[in-house]
Amino acid sequence: MKNNRHAAAILEELQRAVNQLDDEQAGVLAERIVQSRKVFLAGAGRSGLMIKAFAMRLMHLGIEAYVVGESITPNVTEHDLFIVGSGSGETRSLLSMAKKARSLQASVAAVTIFPESSIGQLADIVIKLPGSPKDQSSDDGSTRQPMGSLFEQTLLVFFDSIILRLMDQKGYDSAAMYGRHANLE
Repeated sequence: MKNNRHAAAILEELQRAVNQLDDEQAGVLAERIVQSRKVFLAGAGRSGLMIKAFAMRLMHLGIEAYVVGESITPNVTEHDLFIVGSGSGETRSLLSMAKKARSLQASVAAVTIFPESSIGQLADIVIKLPGSPKDQSSDDGSTRQPMGSLFEQTLLVFFDSIILRLMDQKGYDSAAMYGRHANLE
């Protein structure tokens, strides 16, 4: 069997990125999730797909989680948490949502490459992830992947690490999570 050098290069980049994740920040986010009545999540493009995957796993944990923009999304209150994933931290639609969540007194968490971004400055909790924005304007040589791929991959791994942390806290295993898996298929 021949080694896929491209897949190996991606895994090397992802390993370097994961080694930069801050466990303390992850703990703060996990605690805020547990303290919140509802968790609202938003992202755009591929980051939005990672957000949706995270929302699904939160639901599997029994946490009331909603992706902003879906037809069944309820209202946000001061007891809730809004998590936004944005590499640049400047996506206009996400910034508008973060401002609205703040105006409704919800907590805001930003997961971004740029903590100093507009969304980062609005947030109560800011998680910095490595990567380059999709326009590669601050290419630091950390990735050869196109656009925001490394950020998006790291976003998924980071969110899955939060799920494992919450599973540990709740004493859940995969079988317990599977009990909340869709069963109408």
